[in-house]
Amino acid sequence: MATFSIENFGCRATEADAAALRRELLARGLTLTGEQASADVVVLNTCTVTAAADSQAREAVRKIHRANPQARIVVTGCYAQRAPEELAAINGVAWVIGNSHQAEIPEIVRGLGAREASTDFVPVAELEDDPMSLARAPAKILTGDIFAQSTVQIAPATLMAGDRTRPILKIQDGCNNRCSYCVIPFVRGRSRSLPPDAVVREARMLGAAGAKEIVLSGINLGSYGRDLVPRAALADVVQRILAETQLEQLRFSSIEPQDITEDFVALVASSERLARHFHVPLQSGCDRILRAMHRWYRTEHYAERVNLIRRLLPDAAIGADVIVGFPGETDAEFRTTFEFIERLPLTYLHVFSFSTRPGTAAAALSDAVPLQTIRERARALRELAGRKSAAFRASLFGSTMRALTLARGGDDWTEALSGNYLKLRIAGRHPANEWHEVSVV
Repeated sequence: MATFSIENFGCRATEADAAALRRELLARGLTLTGEQASADVVVLNTCTVTAAADSQAREAVRKIHRANPQARIVVTGCYAQRAPEELAAINGVAWVIGNSHQAEIPEIVRGLGAREASTDFVPVAELEDDPMSLARAPAKILTGDIFAQSTVQIAPATLMAGDRTRPILKIQDGCNNRCSYCVIPFVRGRSRSLPPDAVVREARMLGAAGAKEIVLSGINLGSYGRDLVPRAALADVVQRILAETQLEQLRFSSIEPQDITEDFVALVASSERLARHFHVPLQSGCDRILRAMHRWYRTEHYAERVNLIRRLLPDAAIGADVIVGFPGETDAEFRTTFEFIERLPLTYLHVFSFSTRPGTAAAALSDAVPLQTIRERARALRELAGRKSAAFRASLFGSTMRALTLARGGDDWTEALSGNYLKLRIAGRHPANEWHEVSVV
């Protein structure tokens, strides 16, 4: 029986895509293995949000091919959609399949797994001491118009051995925004949503299968339902999940600041079943840079949203994404961003160095920030983030909270996650996916 392995790169949406693919392959009779070095087929689900993400995917292909020259490597995801020819040119790749055709991967992989290991190898060199002297036939490419996609692909709502303790339910895909630095709309397509009845059904089934918490995710989660007829809203489907399922905790992935309304924050505050955790992308704390990024808000609006969360939910985790080194960002503008973040009640940051993405508006800008300057700015923000995280943790000392055990642990401790995104070590070894009341010390 053919074996397969899946390696995932990138965001929660790609994790959900990988989970859907894994289950489809298992349903077709393939056997999952965690050992890429012995797998018949290896699927890489890629990200392309930065040049570093692209490089990571290419290096993964080369590493797998060195360790397992007989493996058929299938590359999919956002990088495969954006630049399939780049990936197809790497030795060892059998197929490059864009997001536009991910639904076809299970049958393609099943066909690859059914072949004898040597059928599509052709000799290209006579170097007896070179174990890589056999190369595959040219990689096949399958990709197309991502904007023709009209549905959201999701995993069947079942939990299998090896699933996440906190499964991801992707209810939205694509993005209608055109931030000047971002390539994701071009590789994910326009915004599209899973109908509310389907969302509630999947949430109910995940809960019935044993999930204590699920994470609602999307490329632009706050835009959920605007494409549906009749139109829906994220708050509406959340209220339905609370009313129509027994799910114990619901968490949200990233939500844009313009979608953080007082009604939505009040909804989260109204139910203990909704995690006190907001991830609200900022990108810059300088209004000129926000305009150049084609972001839809200004720092005054962002601060209002964050302070609203803190007012209604004093113990909530509030995280942000920040990009440093956007073309033309001066030292004074970075200082403005730094001081703006310093004033906000954020509890953690994801700091990204600007990376030029082909085809985006920012790619045409010529006033690049030197790499060393970008590194210094990123380091300063990460140090600030460390101080904010430490202060948030310290503010919770002595409190009691509920936390869900995760898989990781040691001889006498188990890692757990609280509703407000605090990672804890609780005494003793406990199975994953259990609630514990803990005192923070």
